[in-house]
Amino acid sequence: MRVEIAHDYLTQRGGAERVVLSMLGAFPDARVHTLLYDPPGTFPEFAAARVRTSPLSRIGLLRRNHRLAFPVLSGATDRLRIDADVVVCSSSGWAHGVRTPGAKVVYCHSPARWLYQPEAYLRGAGAPVRFAARVLREPLVRWDKRAAHSADRYVVNSTHVAHSVRDLYGIDPEVLPPPPALTPHGKREAVEDIEPGFVLCVSRLLPYKNVDAVVTAFGRLRDERLVVVGDGPERQRLAQLAGPNVTLLGRVGDARLRWLYEHAAALVVASYEDYGLTPLEAAGFDKPTAALRFGGLVDTVADGETGFFFGDASPKEIATVLGAVLRERWSAVALEAHAARFSRERFVGRLREIVKAAAQ
Repeated sequence: MRVEIAHDYLTQRGGAERVVLSMLGAFPDARVHTLLYDPPGTFPEFAAARVRTSPLSRIGLLRRNHRLAFPVLSGATDRLRIDADVVVCSSSGWAHGVRTPGAKVVYCHSPARWLYQPEAYLRGAGAPVRFAARVLREPLVRWDKRAAHSADRYVVNSTHVAHSVRDLYGIDPEVLPPPPALTPHGKREAVEDIEPGFVLCVSRLLPYKNVDAVVTAFGRLRDERLVVVGDGPERQRLAQLAGPNVTLLGRVGDARLRWLYEHAAALVVASYEDYGLTPLEAAGFDKPTAALRFGGLVDTVADGETGFFFGDASPKEIATVLGAVLRERWSAVALEAHAARFSRERFVGRLREIVKAAAQ
């Protein structure tokens, strides 16, 4: 059985890209088909994979800023034809539209945010991109729904996304949570000038991630320290907001990220996440999470066992709940048991079963 993988674009270091790496663990002989591939911008492990790109990837500006390609991505996806028995489509809005003579299994991280959550997703994207999104919305919604219904099997990462898929597409999907890609088993590399006991935030620096609210909250938590890992278009603005107790590290490798999880006091997540991998990564390192009560974070944080929720992404509420998390004594056994329920072995085994059934 020949299995291939399709993914929107490999230009970022995010949770969806980590899931593709887990898919490659399930199907190590698969090629990865993607619209844009920017090796410096995504995880280095993809260098060992066979990556096939669309012609758009020849344009460096688009590789570095995929939003600029927005008006042409549906057409480029239509021209991605993949010859395989089964194509596993890792999709946040584009990859589920690829063409194949075989079966198609869609793994949906989220229905297209630029169509169904444009205010949050496109905030700060620039006037030309927002204009294109408004003009193209109706035809893209039609394209998106046709693409969703082209799947032989539809799988989602969380109960939150399952509700969205039912409402938008009328499809009843299977929920298969992805594993935390970063586990305690691996190399560690100390980060200079960072003393243990800080609060960690791991996020792409995009408007809907609400990292600005987290940074501002530490104006209220003057005796605590925040370390932010990640990069994105919000970085310059966040640097202007950051007080002396906030460090913006940018991107770090996995060895340094393990060291940061190991030496953190807690994790904070204030973003509108459809899944939310980082609380599981933190739990694997015996660290609790202060999280926004939204979307997939409700699945990946066990309230009172692995962290506490705040109901609003406001600096005041983040500071209040984070203070409670730091004062609480947390059970390492409970944290590790929660993370173990989302193991890589469970994900890989079930994905193989789904693909085998789709091929029959």
